[in-house]
Amino acid sequence: MTPMGILHRAIFMTTELSRRWRPRSLLQLVLLAFVVVMLPIAVLMFQAGQALSQLSTLADQSARQAVEETRRARMLSSLALQMERSARQYAVIEEEGLRDIYDQKVNQFGALLQQHEPLMGNNPDFQSLSKRFQRLRVLPPAPVKDMSGFLEGFSGFASESEAVRDDTNELIDARIADIRQQANSVKTRLWMQTAALVSASLILMLFFTWLITRPIRQLERRIFGLGSGDHSDVPTRIQGPAELVQLGDRLSWLSGRLSELEAQKQQFLRHMSHELKTPLASVREGTALLGDGVAGELNERQSEVVRLIDENGQELQTLIEQLLDYNLLQNSRRMKVTQFDIATVIQEVLSKHRLALDNKGMQVTSPHHPVMWQADRERTARILDNLISNAIAYGNDGGQLMIRTAQQRDELMLDVANSGDPIAEADRDHLFEAFYQGSARRKGPLKGSGIGLSVAADCAKLQDGQLALVEDAELPVCFRLTLPWANRPARVSQQDRAPHDDNDAAPGEPARSGEARKKTWSVR
Repeated sequence: MTPMGILHRAIFMTTELSRRWRPRSLLQLVLLAFVVVMLPIAVLMFQAGQALSQLSTLADQSARQAVEETRRARMLSSLALQMERSARQYAVIEEEGLRDIYDQKVNQFGALLQQHEPLMGNNPDFQSLSKRFQRLRVLPPAPVKDMSGFLEGFSGFASESEAVRDDTNELIDARIADIRQQANSVKTRLWMQTAALVSASLILMLFFTWLITRPIRQLERRIFGLGSGDHSDVPTRIQGPAELVQLGDRLSWLSGRLSELEAQKQQFLRHMSHELKTPLASVREGTALLGDGVAGELNERQSEVVRLIDENGQELQTLIEQLLDYNLLQNSRRMKVTQFDIATVIQEVLSKHRLALDNKGMQVTSPHHPVMWQADRERTARILDNLISNAIAYGNDGGQLMIRTAQQRDELMLDVANSGDPIAEADRDHLFEAFYQGSARRKGPLKGSGIGLSVAADCAKLQDGQLALVEDAELPVCFRLTLPWANRPARVSQQDRAPHDDNDAAPGEPARSGEARKKTWSVR
């Protein structure tokens, strides 16, 4: 089996083990991780202690033996000289006391040779010294003339003792070198064991870190899903300590509960919008009949009251339609990508608000040069409709409404700016929250619903775009819509696009429009 196969099998077995075995608590898992990770280090410390103890014992024994063997070799050399001196003194003086001294030295020398034999039994110098010693072992009796041949045996006896001493030192040096080699071998083995066991500890540490962080990452993804409002995915069961598994179960319950509340909210909005539109249609139909004089001619005062009721009914219908748009946007996440002219969409949306613009006397500046773009036409129009409605509601009477387009690479920037009071700093962070009512007051008889900008921001986000409040050099309030070029399976060819000016795009890129021609018109 290849190393990769072994690694894959080990990972598979570890995964199966983690699935079948689950610690009872996070504390138990942490303590187990600590014990298991420390186990290889404890084994390493034990083996290092054993190796150091072995080396220490070997070094101590070798040192003792070296001292003893060196001392013994030195004593052999000294006794050899003393034996020769005693023999020569006996040959001259012939006293029995000197003979006793010689015998004593012989016994000492023989005992040392016998002790030294296990160390140097096969050494030639040692064997030669032993043979010579056997010949010199017994001192011949007087007269002196019989001693001359015996004394000649001492020639070279001292030198052979010195040779044995030198050979002993060489053996001791060789033994020390062997000990040094053993120490290096033990050190190498310890380094290899250290690398292996520390690697095992690191692998175990990573494994237990994964065991601990995996359920935490699962919980984190679950929490992000709850925060983003995505409850569609079936949550996987948390695998880990009991506390985290229990927390995962609580999050699953919370996800289900939030889904139920979301469904109830959507159902409430649908029912409320429907229930409001039904009587409102009757009210508007009645005011239309009264205005047409079906129930009889109305005087000027009565006509003014009917017109006021009709205008407020229309405003109420607009608010209800915004609620329906918000509800539809929350349930529908599909985009219908087409290529269209932004300027045409702007003019269509402006035409819907022409009467309100006439009443406010606002001066409108908008582009009329074709700007072809690929996006969701319906949602883009809805964004423009909400921004223009917002400008009409909060803009000054007789003020300005300016709509500008610009392109930068694959992004279209569309600005809707108007004159009026600047938006307060405290309201800027909450502008695009649903049902948020800022400190500014609408210039009209009805209060807004607070979902227009929220719907517009959601429509921009669904197209991977962005709607933001930006600073403008000309007007105090300016909203900027940034839309990317939306991809679709079949991109239109360059010939199918509308003509544009000298700032042509490369093939396959959206058209780069130049300075859009603007038409300024006054509304009274």
